[in-house]
Amino acid sequence: MVNRISMSRFKFGQLLLKRSFGASLLASFGILSFSLIAHAHHPLGGQTPSNFLEGFLSGVGHPVIGIDHLVFVIAIGLMATVVRQGAWILLVFVSTALLGTGIHLQSWDLPAPEFFISASVLIFGSLLALKQSLNPGLSMALAALAGLFHGYAYGEAIVGAEMAPLLAYLVGFSVIQLAIAALAYRGGQAFAPSSSDQPALPLRFAGFAIAGMGLAFVSTVLLG
Repeated sequence: MVNRISMSRFKFGQLLLKRSFGASLLASFGILSFSLIAHAHHPLGGQTPSNFLEGFLSGVGHPVIGIDHLVFVIAIGLMATVVRQGAWILLVFVSTALLGTGIHLQSWDLPAPEFFISASVLIFGSLLALKQSLNPGLSMALAALAGLFHGYAYGEAIVGAEMAPLLAYLVGFSVIQLAIAALAYRGGQAFAPSSSDQPALPLRFAGFAIAGMGLAFVSTVLLG
């Protein structure tokens, strides 16, 4: 009887691992597909926005054009579910992304932005995959640093624009990032344990998948 119970538990554990891993892979392919679709249907084709509507549409489109930006926004939303007062992490990231865009518009340089953007995906995926819960202060500091580099990259698309499309662009990319991160946050809460200090297994597997994508991004940047 005991052996049957043990075997049943073992099979259930295997099934859970397979489903979690499969869900992570499916999410990764879904993210990639969504990014490619967004790239193919970008509203301005890379041109500088000339009015409020174009600025807003460009702002909404840019965070999902680059797969590295999109994966990171999803990662930070999921990570917020395993950190105390995690919703603040989302606000910190979006706020510093605005600051990063301002840095670019002031013609100040940040070192190796593409590398740090790719590394942020790897780091946040790795943090999400950890068995232990995350430190809120460290998580917010990393989110703030990542926001600067992601926002700096967004700034490239709006250089030279007038004030109206510029403000609309800032509103657009802030709204879309908050929306995507909030959806990931709500989705992650469905798996977050209510009485445990450890992240749930599906969230950890999602972290492994995101970290794998981040490693691919970093390798691409380093290899040119």
